[in-house]
Amino acid sequence: MDIKQYDFELPEELIAQVPLEDRTSSRLMVLNREDQTIKHQQFSDIKQFIQPGDCLVLNDTKVLPARLYGAKEDTGGKVEVLLLHQTEEDEWDVLVKPAKKVKEGTRIEFGDGQLVAECTDIQEHGGRRVRFSYEGIFLEVLESLGEMPLPPYIKEQLSDRDRYQTVYAKEEGSAAAPTAGLHFTNELLQELKDEGVELAYLTLHVGLGTFRPVSVDNVEEHDMHAEFYQLSEETAAQLNRVRENGGRIISVGTTSTRTLETVIRDYGTFQEASGWTDIFIYPPQKLKAIDGLITNFHLPKSTLIMLVSAFADRDFILEAYHRAVEERYRFFSFGDAMLIL
Repeated sequence: MDIKQYDFELPEELIAQVPLEDRTSSRLMVLNREDQTIKHQQFSDIKQFIQPGDCLVLNDTKVLPARLYGAKEDTGGKVEVLLLHQTEEDEWDVLVKPAKKVKEGTRIEFGDGQLVAECTDIQEHGGRRVRFSYEGIFLEVLESLGEMPLPPYIKEQLSDRDRYQTVYAKEEGSAAAPTAGLHFTNELLQELKDEGVELAYLTLHVGLGTFRPVSVDNVEEHDMHAEFYQLSEETAAQLNRVRENGGRIISVGTTSTRTLETVIRDYGTFQEASGWTDIFIYPPQKLKAIDGLITNFHLPKSTLIMLVSAFADRDFILEAYHRAVEERYRFFSFGDAMLIL
């Protein structure tokens, strides 16, 4: 399959640079897969489309302030480090820039030596493995020195770092936010619960794959990097019960979707599971775990627009994206949302 089938023209000015003051005031494009209709709503209208007995599945990962700016201990050369995931205590896989300056044994200081990273290995994909040394508690040191790892297409500084977290973020370990969930407030979630909608939580720590574009012409040749996921026994039982009772499982974001599809493909049903997934979903694959999807508008030629096309038909999705550009929707992490049912 040719990657060009997932390309579209996107004016740069439609890339949202800052979040809206009110999370729920984003626009919401509603797609009906059965009759191929498109509606234009506000995100706060989502209650009209989710019924009692349905279940929203939310990814409760919490973004680490994972971008660090430091200097090489020997030369003072500036180095940027992005934490991806922890491999063992005080040891992390990271991206570094400029990579050519960081070899095995290189030591990088942050915050006048409050935190020191020593490169212990050079990875196949160009990343590095580092071991940190510090005084005190690592997450507290990181909180004081690190910055939120906003995607490269966002040029503005974020004045409130909590705006790059979902209101239900709990499990620390992500290198990027599950951005479909950024539209929810605690008040909106409570209103949905009061109307009989169930909320279920899982964890997928977003990692390197988020930052890697598809660089091959043939989609099938693209390799996804693995990300850690966890589905609890309680959530698995809840999802099985919802499905048995005829409710719809509506995934909030592609990260929740990838977790649910991983479990269904591995076990045939929802059950307690954890581990690493490199699942890559694209047409003509069919999604078996979900009945609906809430997602943002994604990059051209990205694995995310391919996943959405596997759920709702490529031509329908590209038509929706064409409409979104015409209607001046806001794109990507701080942009508007799409509900597909």
